[in-house]
Amino acid sequence: MKKRTLLTAMLVLTMAAVQAQTTEVLDNEYGARLSLQADKKLAKGLHIFAEEEIRLDDNFSSFNRLHTTVGITYKALPWLKVGMGYALINPYSSANKAFKSARHRLMLDATAQYQWGHWQFGLKERLQATYRSGDMNTYQAPRTAMALKSRISVKYQGWRRIVPFAAFELRNTLNAPVVDAFYDGSLYTTVDGYEIAEAGWFISGWNGTYVNRRRVALGTTYKITRGNSLRFQLLADCISDKEIDANAAGTKLKSYTLRKGFVGWACVDYTFSF
Repeated sequence: MKKRTLLTAMLVLTMAAVQAQTTEVLDNEYGARLSLQADKKLAKGLHIFAEEEIRLDDNFSSFNRLHTTVGITYKALPWLKVGMGYALINPYSSANKAFKSARHRLMLDATAQYQWGHWQFGLKERLQATYRSGDMNTYQAPRTAMALKSRISVKYQGWRRIVPFAAFELRNTLNAPVVDAFYDGSLYTTVDGYEIAEAGWFISGWNGTYVNRRRVALGTTYKITRGNSLRFQLLADCISDKEIDANAAGTKLKSYTLRKGFVGWACVDYTFSF
């Protein structure tokens, strides 16, 4: 009898765990990214830059955020460029008609390039840390999100003014929460006064890693003059985010969801170099 009760309790907890792990397929979305960048040469191989970017989402109908970025790059070797930068991200809430709490992002870049005739092949690695300011539930996400972006690209430079390119990028989340127990915090079972499971859940650490973005880019750069250029590109983002919904006290896990979706971006960038 005790064994049957124990097996029943374990089955109830297992079913609750399965229910907590759900997959949600999001509707396809489309948006735009518009940016202006100024690039200043300080010395041979050494540049500083500043960029302002506006993003629109909800099928181009809503203002999404502002990205203000400053940084520095240095060509350490003929085939290697390194850099670092800072971005101030200001998300906007269309529902509240106001900016939300800002995010602060630090970036470290390393780009290797190989030239073969008119073709240029590149590999770019970016380590970034994004700090979320304001009130937030730290049982749902870490205050500082760590990610590693890996991008391979190819461009053709055989034409005078037009430079077509293609790229593929992976974004790896480096400090996702590791959930060791996930079931409804209101459920627990006892057998003759012995508690089979705690009425709650816990996170054992913040070292979970997984790929949450796969991106394909196609576009072309048009050189207007020596120091002025326009870049047009289409981005296709395949999203796979693991999201936790928990109460602020961390005593109850409401859901643990893998959200999958597609976002398409039309991008126009203007760069002034001097």
